[in-house]
Amino acid sequence: MDGNGRWALQRGKRRTAGHREGAKRVREITIECARLSISQLTLYALSVENYVRRPRSEIRTLMSLLRRYVIDERPTLAENNIRFTLVGRRAQLPDRVMAEVEETERLTAGNTGMVLCIAVNYGGRAEIADAARAIAQRVHSGALNADDVNEQTLADHLYTAGMPDVDLMIRTAGEMRISNFLLWQAWYGELYVTDVLWPNFDAVELGRAIDDYARRERKFGDVRPSANVQGL
Repeated sequence: MDGNGRWALQRGKRRTAGHREGAKRVREITIECARLSISQLTLYALSVENYVRRPRSEIRTLMSLLRRYVIDERPTLAENNIRFTLVGRRAQLPDRVMAEVEETERLTAGNTGMVLCIAVNYGGRAEIADAARAIAQRVHSGALNADDVNEQTLADHLYTAGMPDVDLMIRTAGEMRISNFLLWQAWYGELYVTDVLWPNFDAVELGRAIDDYARRERKFGDVRPSANVQGL
């Protein structure tokens, strides 16, 4: 969800104003994805690099917005049968924020519609490193044989264990990189880049991205095309 800061600076406002505006867009895009019967929407809110390197005042604002969001959106999640979860290095996030995150996860655990996944203090390399560490510990303890470790073993130890791989990755604000996001899961994901800043990314822009995706042929290394929209 890139472009919040630029959106604010273009209007002579502080970067935090862009984050607040961007938070409003989350509801619209979430509801639209649920309406389209997309199985999972994963939103990249804050990377591990952001969490360490951004000004503390900006991080405090983002944590406050996250806490407010997971409280205020409980009725919307219930109404749209959406299950909520968060991925990332959760232990480093503030206790008061995680308490509300976990409560929202608990309240929506029985919902059977789309999964809304927010990535906070998340990094693809950190995720893979944490998974490798967990596997190594299991091998060391004798719970797992090293010869049995394969791609599925690693996938099962990622933060996203049990979630679908990425079908479509949308990058807002014209950035031509994936910024350490879902490196393992996006192995054959389709990339769509738009110059639209996140606070201006609405249901119409989402529709354009999905229409573009629908015109592509996905082969997954084969010569025959395959199409199956699961995760966004």
